[in-house]
Amino acid sequence: MLDDMNILTKRDSESTLDSSTLQYQQTTMDIDIIHPSHDERSITRVVAVGMGGSALAYEFIKTWLDSELKVPYEIAKSYAFPASVDKNTLVVASSCSGNTEEVLAALDLALEKGAQVAIVAGGGKLAERAEAEGIAHVVLPPIHIQPRMLTFVQVRAHVALLGLFGLLDAERLLTEIAATHDWLKDQTDQWAKEVPTDKNLAKQLALHAVGKTPVFYGGPLSWSLAYKWKISWNENAKNVAFWNQYPEVSHNEFIGWSSHPVEKPFAVIDLVSPLEHPHVLARFEVTDRLLSGIRPAAVRIDLLGDSLLHQLLRAHVLADYASIYTGILNGVDPGPVPLVTKLKEELGKL
Repeated sequence: MLDDMNILTKRDSESTLDSSTLQYQQTTMDIDIIHPSHDERSITRVVAVGMGGSALAYEFIKTWLDSELKVPYEIAKSYAFPASVDKNTLVVASSCSGNTEEVLAALDLALEKGAQVAIVAGGGKLAERAEAEGIAHVVLPPIHIQPRMLTFVQVRAHVALLGLFGLLDAERLLTEIAATHDWLKDQTDQWAKEVPTDKNLAKQLALHAVGKTPVFYGGPLSWSLAYKWKISWNENAKNVAFWNQYPEVSHNEFIGWSSHPVEKPFAVIDLVSPLEHPHVLARFEVTDRLLSGIRPAAVRIDLLGDSLLHQLLRAHVLADYASIYTGILNGVDPGPVPLVTKLKEELGKL
């Protein structure tokens, strides 16, 4: 089925497979900060506010730049954030639509608290407010794809804004991202719809996972990928999925597998960076060995690339490809998320 171009085209109404193929182009997109002037106050922490696909860039940055950021970096996914936010906090509000109600509410709260504010938006009310109130912001380019596949340009936008406030060397980091362009294209072309299943890892993963509930595991360097893969399976495959992180898995969830038969319909996928601490790497292997015959054997995906940045970029795109193919096998359209639209309509009545 996955090698039948007619089926792939018919079931993929928004051409999400083609969008996945072109994600590498986002690594070199220009970022223009509007209203960059600010009062140069001291920034002692960052709180990044966003929901769904708009927040994926936050997880990416928190993983990739953990050793680069000069202040604590927190992620908030709600209408509010910690009470300790003050005038020395930079609150970055992000929404691809520009109309996410949680983000707009958090922006109001940030301004009430006198925090420093920056915005990333694809338009909507968030962009309008940024312009009207002279807030430093980036307007995302008009790429008509789902927010979950706009991560790389959002990462560039966030890096530029963090650099504006003196929190990291944005010029160097943006150059690093752009330098991955050709390599990432070559890597991700291997999973395109024209590549047959016997040579296509993404299609093979879809065939392994279809009809099952995937559980994705990462380590300290790949936890954001485990979360990304969960999100991709939820939205592209319309499939329940879960994620967790080593070494914490070894202290609780590891035991949870021990009372269930191996036939239980899960697909366990380990996302493993060779850059992890040796004991973290050992935990992946030892866990799978000790749970042999009790839990389905894990499919291990070793993250490829000379740097953590390369590994994160490549695995992000693989998540989209594999989950889109799973959606096609599930008989669903990978692109639209009509339940989200319906939910927003219902909330709008409150």
